[in-house]
Amino acid sequence: MTPKQIRQFLRMCLALAAERDREKLLSAILDTAMDLSHCDAGTLYLLEDDGLHFCRMVTRSIHIRQGGHAAPIIMPPVPLDPSYVCSWVVLHNESINVHDVHTDDRFNFSGSAKYDELTGYVTKTMLVVPLSNDRGDLIGAMQLINALDEDGSTIPFKESVELLVRAISAQAAISVTNMQYSEQITALLDSLVGALSAAIDERTPYNANHTRNMVRYAIAFINWLDAEDSPLRFNADKRRTFLLSVWLHDVGKLVVPLEIMDKGSRLDAGMERVKTRFRIMDLLDRVAECEGRISAEEAAERRKRRTDGMALIERANTAGFLSDEDLAAIHELAALTYTDETGETHPWLTDYEHECLSVRKGTLTPEERSIMESHASVTARILEHVSFPKIYAQVPKWAAAHHEYPNGKGYPNHLSGDEIPWEVRLLTILDVYDALTAEDRPYKKPMPAERALSILHSMVEEGSLDGDVLALFEKSKAWEATE
Repeated sequence: MTPKQIRQFLRMCLALAAERDREKLLSAILDTAMDLSHCDAGTLYLLEDDGLHFCRMVTRSIHIRQGGHAAPIIMPPVPLDPSYVCSWVVLHNESINVHDVHTDDRFNFSGSAKYDELTGYVTKTMLVVPLSNDRGDLIGAMQLINALDEDGSTIPFKESVELLVRAISAQAAISVTNMQYSEQITALLDSLVGALSAAIDERTPYNANHTRNMVRYAIAFINWLDAEDSPLRFNADKRRTFLLSVWLHDVGKLVVPLEIMDKGSRLDAGMERVKTRFRIMDLLDRVAECEGRISAEEAAERRKRRTDGMALIERANTAGFLSDEDLAAIHELAALTYTDETGETHPWLTDYEHECLSVRKGTLTPEERSIMESHASVTARILEHVSFPKIYAQVPKWAAAHHEYPNGKGYPNHLSGDEIPWEVRLLTILDVYDALTAEDRPYKKPMPAERALSILHSMVEEGSLDGDVLALFEKSKAWEATE
């Protein structure tokens, strides 16, 4: 091997190792081997269960290049029959150097003859090498055709060239194997995300819809950045990292009790217990009236007070925001008591019911809200146990930080300002927007897009959201994307 060939070989090895696009890698493998061996044609095969599949076919002198997405090869695989030279090298893990296919009787060259007949080409010399990685796994074969001398005449492949091609084929096999490992890791992550999403879906279908909606918005937004040629556009790794973060951002809700996560009103299921208690009070007063312990007027007054009280409870139970007047009335109602048939005294409302009905906004008490908010910390703990590849290392941090606000009033770590990555600020906007517009939440009605965007702008004013990111989201109209 000459110093020039060594330098060329090393440059090509580095290029193959750096290539991350599978289709480009497969083309580069064949082109590299053809350049090193100075031949006119070549075929790259990849091994699968049913034989050797045509992956790339190149004949430079007649301008044929097939394989890949642009020009798929529609040919049946070569069976693993040792009568075919490419199959023989795979079965024996040895290379074959054919000086003339027309006089060589060791193998069946009918495929080459048919190719020549269809194209007018003349196949003569051939070097076929197995693609074997560093673990000895065979992944395919490479067939080089018609080595050329300096005058462009066909000559047999030299032994020195054979050694060089075997070296480049080994490097190529390692590159392909590494890419397959990468694809397997990606598939593993996809299956993990799918399993976790399915688990969330089993508990709360609306939450799975929420995540799918967010993914749809995210993809539309990222595509819009690309179309706008924005300096903020995502490369392939960042795109996948962000989408994984979206898929996994609510995985911590797997441990949040359903009675909290699905609490549709302040009392929720507890409303029936309150109604039952009020019916009991009605029956006790009827008995007392029949026995003459209270007058008809007093019984009627008590009934009216309970009717008014129940109307207040029902109003407070579902109110979007509890007024000062209703809050004061709830406090008065909670101070009332009644006496049962044994003479024991009971409050009209339990302490928990009083606390629930005193919630100003939303349906959760402070303790319940704390449990709900813990899902962000749980998301972090769950994802910290997942061994993400280096390129996806930000997934746990981004996913767990989707409730952090620039003003420092978010959770769980109260990050602020530049402590919150741009991608997390975007994730938070997607999360809030879908929560406001979702049509399947058991505890609220959906908002139209205009109203939701108005609320997002108010959150920007209070420092909870990033105004620049919101402006981009609003301009992209990502919420209009369809699946």
